Amino acid sequence: MEEKDAFELNRAMWNARVPLHLTSRMYDLESFIAGRNSLTAIELELLGDVAGKRILHLQCHFGQDTLSLARMGAAVTGLDISDTAIAEAQRLTERCGLKASWVLSNVIDPVPELDGRFDIVYTSFGTIGWLPDLRPWAANIKRYLKPGGRLVFVEFHPVMWMFDNDFTGIAYSYFNRQTIVEEEQGTYADREANIKLESHSWNHSLGDVITAILNVGLRIERFTELDGSPHDCFRNAAEGEDGMYRIKGMEGKLPMVYGLSATLEV
Repeated sequence: MEEKDAFELNRAMWNARVPLHLTSRMYDLESFIAGRNSLTAIELELLGDVAGKRILHLQCHFGQDTLSLARMGAAVTGLDISDTAIAEAQRLTERCGLKASWVLSNVIDPVPELDGRFDIVYTSFGTIGWLPDLRPWAANIKRYLKPGGRLVFVEFHPVMWMFDNDFTGIAYSYFNRQTIVEEEQGTYADREANIKLESHSWNHSLGDVITAILNVGLRIERFTELDGSPHDCFRNAAEGEDGMYRIKGMEGKLPMVYGLSATLEV
């Protein structure tokens, strides 16, 4: 299968997921509209004070994190491959009484009108696994940043994607050696949802990520790893006293999340 076909199948999957996510407990739309900030502690720490900053949020889904940044005083633009997600993001912007711009695009395709406009390019949680090659992703991040601008990136650790969905054994390589084709019942936000669509994804080692970022001239200034996830999106996970979710029987033994901040050299 060609990559363009895989992207179209993934777009259809995300379009189907959006209505389910809007009504899910995980996304808790009504509390968000009432003022809840959807960003996690690791994201907030890496982002710092965003008031007055121009921020581009890549792979923004239907915009909760993007609009959380707007509530913090940033001028925000969200970009996503899903036309359904972008349409819902526009509606959510109006419901929240906020300002934001939205762009429908594949994150690996250049959008020239965004070039050199942003103080921060931000992307987090479940993003790069949908990309077969990180080089165009990193190249676009560079082109969208102002000189001296920052990438803030938070993602699930690649070790997590080695396991089968129930975390009973190793199913996939740590390295990007295959297209992972799966048909999963439900979604990470609603496992009982009446949806079963094929997805295409790719694993990326930390070496792949760091090399892609360094090769476009970004300087990594912060890197951190966590042994828990702030999101309850993995099977066989339990919440700890600190509010983080860890795989049962592997508590404290797995790196589950990592985050970094990198600056574009002036």
